[in-house]
Amino acid sequence: MPLVLKLRQLAARLFYQLSSLAVIAALFIYLLTSWLGLYLAGETDLLVLDTFFYWMLVTASTVGYGDYSPATAAGRLFVAFWVIPLGLSLFAIVVTRFGMLIHSLVFKGRKGLLMLTLTDHTVIIGWNGARTLRLIELLLARTNKQREQIVLCTTTDIENPLPGKIDFVRVDSFTQPEDMARTSINSAKRIIIDTSSDDVTLTTALFCADANPNAHKTAYLQQESLADLLKVHCPKVEVIPSVSIEMLARSTLDPGSSQVHKQLLDSTEGMTQYSLEYQGQSTEFRHLFEQFKSSLDATLIGVRPANAADIILNPPLSSPINQGDNLFYIAAHRIEHSVLS
Repeated sequence: MPLVLKLRQLAARLFYQLSSLAVIAALFIYLLTSWLGLYLAGETDLLVLDTFFYWMLVTASTVGYGDYSPATAAGRLFVAFWVIPLGLSLFAIVVTRFGMLIHSLVFKGRKGLLMLTLTDHTVIIGWNGARTLRLIELLLARTNKQREQIVLCTTTDIENPLPGKIDFVRVDSFTQPEDMARTSINSAKRIIIDTSSDDVTLTTALFCADANPNAHKTAYLQQESLADLLKVHCPKVEVIPSVSIEMLARSTLDPGSSQVHKQLLDSTEGMTQYSLEYQGQSTEFRHLFEQFKSSLDATLIGVRPANAADIILNPPLSSPINQGDNLFYIAAHRIEHSVLS
């Protein structure tokens, strides 16, 4: 009994030490020797290519349908002492290795250890618990059932909080090119930076501005001084400041203001604020305002001229609107460029 146990332990160690290349080589040698053995035994019916592979598989997997079998005595002996014993062992190894591979991929994906290959996706950098989950919920609901891939990148030792809905990458640093390359940050369409520290957010924003100059980048900062500093060095990064004090004051003076702002930011239900880049012919604000209200059941509230930094809210009806200007509007859903004329 101890000898059997030792043999089993030795076999297990050899199994785990085998490389994938060694398993493939062993499988190839097994098929080749089996074919040669059946050929020498005169089992010509089993050597037809599709029949051979089919019969080897059902034999090695112990299914054994019985529609094909060796007809000669030599063939039966060869199958009994070579094809079946080795086939069972190799079949078990291949199935187990495949299962281990699937488990490894799932495990690495949940742990954020995979190298992702994505394009035109959204990368969220930083983890703030419920706030980040709410952010992801809003992003998933922001389009008309057209969801882009979202990658959550964090240094926190957690697993993917929303497996099946988002991708997940865990890194040691947000400014290490090798780590951040696993998020495919160079090909991201949008980058959101919301870390637990303003200093980390600032350095991460500088890194992202260099790694992907073309992506639309937004960063959340508590300190206005750092927000101003970031705007100086990275003018294309849209800084989202903390507005809690302003919201408190506005809601005190104008009751219900906080509810209005919350509704405008909530893309999961009701009327929400959106923006789009105008692609039509030059016109006046009046024409688009009427079209938005009468044809699209939406309200045009502002415009940011192309290459301008400031947004003009409630502009005069005679204000010119040109191709490339950003329009801001309130609607129940996002409006496509094609419906504007």
